[in-house]
Amino acid sequence: MTNQRRSEGLARFGEPGALVLLSLSDGPKHGYAITADVKEQTGVQLGPGTLYGSLSKLVDRGLIVALPSEERRRPYEITPAGREALAAHLESWSRVVSTGRRRLGWA
Repeated sequence: MTNQRRSEGLARFGEPGALVLLSLSDGPKHGYAITADVKEQTGVQLGPGTLYGSLSKLVDRGLIVALPSEERRRPYEITPAGREALAAHLESWSRVVSTGRRRLGWA
């Protein structure tokens, strides 16, 4: 899979997927821990449907993998492809933020 295709795959489902990848970028987590981390770091509350829909899409695209279950909880881990997709997504949004700040006179 090319870098372009990976980043396009991330962009297709947008912000929730990026937030999940960002949460997993510092280590494996299960669903509740991802939700709590995203809320703490960004103020965004991911609902269960949004979270598990994003997890499913990220697994399907090879950007994260499900690890063996810990009792009832299933942790997930970001893959090297997921790190590349997150980096491309953040770079793209960095340009958006820079343009927005400049146009608003903040830069």
